[in-house]
Amino acid sequence: MNTLRVGIASYETMKERTRAVARGELKRGPRDPKVWFPSTESMARVLSSKNRELLNLIRKTSPQSLTELAMKTGREKSNLSRTLKTMQRYGLVEVAERSDGRIAPKVRYDRVEMVVELSA
Repeated sequence: MNTLRVGIASYETMKERTRAVARGELKRGPRDPKVWFPSTESMARVLSSKNRELLNLIRKTSPQSLTELAMKTGREKSNLSRTLKTMQRYGLVEVAERSDGRIAPKVRYDRVEMVVELSA
């Protein structure tokens, strides 16, 4: 099972963490989050039940174009495009441009684990 570990931390906390890694004061571990969300609310929007269904559909059916995905979901292509771009920013989806110009989304993970820091 391929798992994406995500963290919830403020922009300031993420920035300080990145600086600490750059200064050599902090080493990233294999269990550290690879993706950070600024809030649980933002993560909940990206990983809503509707979007998790979309990820599962992409993973199971491997659509070869945005048009094919729109037909399978009943969602508008413009809506899917925005959603996929957001998911791509968070590493949940890869979007490859095919030689014919169509884009084909691919889901890289089977599950997501969340790490939440209780203090800054």
